[in-house]
Parts: sequence; structure tokens; C-alpha cells
Amino acid sequence: MALLKLKFPFQKRVRLAQGLWLLSWLSMFSGVITFVMGVFLKTELHRRSEVMHNMDIHIVPNLLMAVGLASVGINICASKVCQDSLDPTRFPRWKTFLPPFFIVSVFVTSLLLVAMILSFALQPSLEESLKIGLKNGIRFYKDTDTPGRCFQKETIDRLQIEFQCCGNSNYRDWFEVQWISNRYLDFTSKEVKDRVKSNVDGRYLMDGVPFSCCNPSSPRPCIQNSLRDNAAHYNYEYQTEELNLYSRGCRQALVSYYMGLMNTIGPCVLLFFLLQMSILVSLRYLQTAMEGVLGEENVEIETEGYILEKGVKETLMETKEKMMKFLQFAQVGDASAETQATEPEAEKPATA
Repeated sequence: MALLKLKFPFQKRVRLAQGLWLLSWLSMFSGVITFVMGVFLKTELHRRSEVMHNMDIHIVPNLLMAVGLASVGINICASKVCQDSLDPTRFPRWKTFLPPFFIVSVFVTSLLLVAMILSFALQPSLEESLKIGLKNGIRFYKDTDTPGRCFQKETIDRLQIEFQCCGNSNYRDWFEVQWISNRYLDFTSKEVKDRVKSNVDGRYLMDGVPFSCCNPSSPRPCIQNSLRDNAAHYNYEYQTEELNLYSRGCRQALVSYYMGLMNTIGPCVLLFFLLQMSILVSLRYLQTAMEGVLGEENVEIETEGYILEKGVKETLMETKEKMMKFLQFAQVGDASAETQATEPEAEKPATA
């Protein structure tokens, strides 16, 4: 028994074809928008690649770009099918093309849902990637003379200014690393010597932060050094003066930014998915309804359209049988090829 069978008079088929033609072009533009959203997200992720430990999250924009381009091609074909369905003499050439077209189209369209799900499922991976990447970025902040790290300082400073953040988790992360290069330290100074000798690793650690951590909204001029020494500054209490610096860590700021992008893109992707699936379902109805006209003298007769020719269970069983037969045929073909390859060797005469 056919699944979701509907009757289609001639006028209804014409209106369905015309409406689908318009929707196909609309969906083609949605595919372009999907591609543009993927490119934008890819660009934003690439801009911060220096503070990311891995690139797992890039699978989301890659999927969006691939599906967006594929969607453009799918909808161009769908519009052509709708146009030819208005002429029963031109529609038969699509009969063998449409079944595989539907399979590919449903698979590609389903990738939109996969991309949307992955955008939220990969949030912990994104956060962990930023945690490690920012930790390394802060550690290599001083290596302006090291090849491959020359622009690390500029990257971190621009990041902290743009996102109004400081450090990985907070500004205290700068206290744990030497972020001033040795070339700018006077090792004849007693203060520098004492600081270097005060820890096992021989690093110049200080309770200070780079200038990019300073909050311009603070009424007080920025205090970068001796942040935990109340006596070093007049009328200063470090436990209550955190507004002098950005209190938010850059990991939290970046995760919030990227998840904000995902939350904006997600509903658009879901809307495009529903639009594309509705077009494919309607196109399937149009295809099956038009097949009832083939071979008929009166092209204005009423026909029936359906989603599946048989029930879901019967269709799955039939598909499974076809796949098994195809696999068995492929195995037999491989076995015969191997036999033909070994027979000449067996026929060779033995030589003394």
C-alpha cells in the first residue's frame, strides 16, 4: 500500500509545479546564505586559530559550505524538473534520474541537521581547545624573536582589547608566566636577580599584566604592576580594585562569542532544512503524480501521488534485498576475476 497517497487533478498538478518552481529558487538563495554563513564562521574561527589547540570545530563551517553549494545544485535541478513537468512530453527524461536524485538530496539536506547538532555538541571541545591554546599563547607572549611566535604578543594583545578580557580564566594567569622577554630585563639590578632566584625555574615572575588588560572604563589610571601590593599604590585595595582590569577571562569571552554565532546560525539552518525537505516531499508527489500521466492520451486526467510506493517496512526490506544482491554480485565478480588471474599461472609447464 502506498504511503501518504493523495489525488492530483490536472489543475492541482499545474499549481504544484508552479509553486515548487518558485520555492526551488527561493531555496537556492537559502543555499547561498548557508554557504555564506559557513564562510563567515570559518573566517572567524581561522582568525583565532593561533589560540586554538585543535580544529575540530571547523567541521561545522565545512559542512555548512558543502551543503550550501550542494543545495544550490539540488534546487536548480528541482526547478528544471518542475518546469518540464508542465509538458508531459519532456518529463519522461527525468524518470530514471529522479530516484537517485531524491536519495542524494535527502542525505545532503540531513547534513544541515548534523551541522546544527555538532555546533552545540562540540562546545566542550571548543572550550578545551581554547583553554590549551590560550595557555600556550600567554606562555609564548614574550617570544617576539622566536620564529613562528613573532606575532603571538600582537595576537594576544589585540584579542584582549577586542573582547575586553584578560588572561585565560582571569588576569591572575599572567602572574604564573614570565611574559617579559629577557632582552628587556636588567640582570644587573638586584630586584631582577631576586625575582629570578625566587622560583625554581629561574623565571622573572611578577604580579603584573600587559597593558591590553587595562579597562578604559575604570576612573583610575591603569595599574599594571604590583597588583597585589596595597602599599605600592596610594588609596589602593587590590581585592576591591578589579575593575581597573578586565575581570573576564578570554576563554569565557571567546566561547560566548562563538556560541552566540552558533545560536544565531542554528535557527536559520533549521529553517532552511525544513524548507528544503518540504520541497523534496512536494517534488516526490509531483513526480509520482506525473508518472500516472505517462502513456495516456488525455494528459488532464486525475492521478495519484505518494511518498513511497509501498509501506515503510516493505520499502526497507526491498532496499535491503537489493543491497544484498548487489554485494553478492560484487563478491562473485571479484572471485571470478581472481580465478582468471590464477588460472594462467597454473597452466604454465614445469621446467627442469
